[in-house]
Amino acid sequence: MGKLPHDLLEYKDLCTTLDSSVLKAVAYATDETLELEFRTGAVYRYFGVPCTVFENLITATSKGSYFNNNIRDSFRHQRVA
Repeated sequence: MGKLPHDLLEYKDLCTTLDSSVLKAVAYATDETLELEFRTGAVYRYFGVPCTVFENLITATSKGSYFNNNIRDSFRHQRVA
């Protein structure tokens, strides 16, 4: 698995880069925090995300569509970069 190029993800349990035109990388922690780095450079943390959502995201044919339909407005989030 790859490691994201910034320090925000040091505590994360799982990190990987993504083959996506929208998302650059994703990280997931056992405290159910999902962190997404977008191709634009923006980084957001989503809270209370079940592990199954992380797993489905990284295996989705279209990561951007999965994000828009299942994550974007479904979880409390915070922009961190």
